[in-house]
Amino acid sequence: MITKFDSLYAGHIDMDDIGYGGTAVNSRVFPNERLVTALAKARTLARLLDRRGYDTFWLAEHHFQREGYECIPNVLMMALDLAHQTERLRIGCGFNITPMWHPLRLAEDFAMADVLTGGRVRFGVGRGYHTREVDTFGSPLLEQAANRELFEEQVEIIFKAFKDAAFSHEGKHYTIPARVPYRGYDLKDLTLVPRPVHPVECWQPIQSATPRGLDFMARHGIKGLIGGGVAEGGAMRAVVEAYRDAWRRAGRETELGEGLCIGFHFQLAATKEEAIKAAAGYFEENLKMFGPLRLVRSLSPEQIDAMADPRRAPYAGLPTIEEAAASGAYLCGPPAQIIETLMRVEKDYPGLERVSVSHPIGAPESMMLEQLEWFAAEVMPAFTRRAR
Repeated sequence: MITKFDSLYAGHIDMDDIGYGGTAVNSRVFPNERLVTALAKARTLARLLDRRGYDTFWLAEHHFQREGYECIPNVLMMALDLAHQTERLRIGCGFNITPMWHPLRLAEDFAMADVLTGGRVRFGVGRGYHTREVDTFGSPLLEQAANRELFEEQVEIIFKAFKDAAFSHEGKHYTIPARVPYRGYDLKDLTLVPRPVHPVECWQPIQSATPRGLDFMARHGIKGLIGGGVAEGGAMRAVVEAYRDAWRRAGRETELGEGLCIGFHFQLAATKEEAIKAAAGYFEENLKMFGPLRLVRSLSPEQIDAMADPRRAPYAGLPTIEEAAASGAYLCGPPAQIIETLMRVEKDYPGLERVSVSHPIGAPESMMLEQLEWFAAEVMPAFTRRAR
C-alpha cells in the first residue's frame, strides 16, 4: 500500500527555449552565476517538501554540467545543508556515483552526514552514465563490464566499513589497509571513523535490470528506484517482477513492489489535455538530454542523432508527451485522475509503499513549487490519510 511520497531534483536551473525545436543540448553554456542557482533552488524545494509532508527529497550527484541540467556535485554536502533548512524531511542520495569516489572516502562522508543529521540521509549508490564525469575521474564507463566490476568491489568495501568494527579487503582494485608498517606494527585491518550510528538503508537505480545487477542488489539488501526510461509502457512491470525474482533467488519471498520506489513525472491541470500541453516542452527537453546517453530504450540511433539538431528533431518521430501520458509514465491531468492512476499502480504492486513525483529537466522553480504544493494538497491525502 502506498503510504510515502518522495520527490527528486537532479539539479537543473531554470532555462528558456526548451523542447525538440529549442536550443540544442550541446549549445547550452551558462555562466557560473546561473549555474549556482541550482543550489538555492534545492533549498526552496526542500523547505516546501518538508512543510507539506513529503518523506524523502532525492538529489543526484553530477559534475561539469555547464549546460545547466545536473548541477549538484556533492549530494552529501547538499544534504547536510538541507538538514539545517528543514525539520523532518529525509534527504536521499540519488545517487552517489561510486566509481567517481574512493569507497572509503564515500563511506566516511556518509557516516559523518548520518551522525550530524540524526540519520536523515538515505544512502544511495550508482554506476554513472556520463563518460565526461566517470572517465575524467579515472574510472571506466564505456567499458561497462569493467565499470560494473569496479562498482561491485567498491560497494562490498563500503558495506564492510559500515558494519564491521575492524575490517580488511583484498581484491582486484583495492588492498585495504595498505600493507605498510605503522607505529611499530604491520597494518592488518582498519576501522572507519566515524561509522554510521543509524541503520543504513541503501538504494540504487534500476535501469538495465540484468539478473547480475539485481542479484547483487538482493544479496546486499539494496532497495531500488525505478524511473525515467524504465517506467515507459510495459517495461516497468517486467522490472518489478525481475527484482522480486532476484530476492527469491537470494532466499527471501517478497510481495511484488516491495523494496522499490517508482518514480513518475507529473503535471496537474484542470483537464488531461491542459496538463499535456503544459508539460510538453519539459518532457521534450528531458528526452533531449537523456536520450543520447542511452537511457531511453525505445530510441533508434537515427532518432538520437536527430535530437542534436533543433531543425530535424521536431520531425524525427521522437516520443511525445501524449504517448508518455497514455502509457502511464507521465502523470497528466486533474488530481482525481492521478489518484485513480496511482490506485491502479498500488493494486498491481501490493508490496509498493513509496512513489516519487517530480518534474523533468527544464521545469522552472515557480512551476515546480506550485505543482508540488497542489499534489500534496489534493493527491497525497487519498493515500496518507488511510495510513493514519
